[in-house]
Amino acid sequence: MNSSRRLGLVLVGIFLAGNLAARSASAAPDDTWITTKARIALLTTDGAGRTDVKVDTDHGKVTLHGKVDGQAVKDKAEATVRGIDGVTDVRNLLEVVPEARHDAVKASDKEIKEAVESALKRDPTLEGIKVESVDNGVVILDGHSRTLDHKLLAIEAAYGCAGVRHVVAKIETTDK
Repeated sequence: MNSSRRLGLVLVGIFLAGNLAARSASAAPDDTWITTKARIALLTTDGAGRTDVKVDTDHGKVTLHGKVDGQAVKDKAEATVRGIDGVTDVRNLLEVVPEARHDAVKASDKEIKEAVESALKRDPTLEGIKVESVDNGVVILDGHSRTLDHKLLAIEAAYGCAGVRHVVAKIETTDK
């Protein structure tokens, strides 16, 4: 094979490799998207730390930090985040600190529902989201939101209400 033909093949190979790398880089979810998906997953997965776990993402590498009350929670949080599209690595810095005994907040399901509905109404961006039901402190949110961020805000608003033990989000988003 002559040298000009070899050079041509090398140049085509370099072009194709660069084009493929650019496509795969642009197809990867951005860090904000990964962080939001991770926070939603942690908030809606039993035994994954919920609001105790903080999430930071840098180029697809997720760092978990905060304090959780057991090794099982630490492990579950990591496994939950590893399953998210675009996550390339997880650095688990969660500290296991046994939670001091807390008296459970006593609130009826009716009181919880009213509190969550009120919290959702305070934020006009959450207009299409409603409380489907509350059973023994488990809140089911339903409806539609324009963005994944609004879905996250609704879940966080529900967790901010006294007596909420778990939130199930059946909220559909148009944000893909």
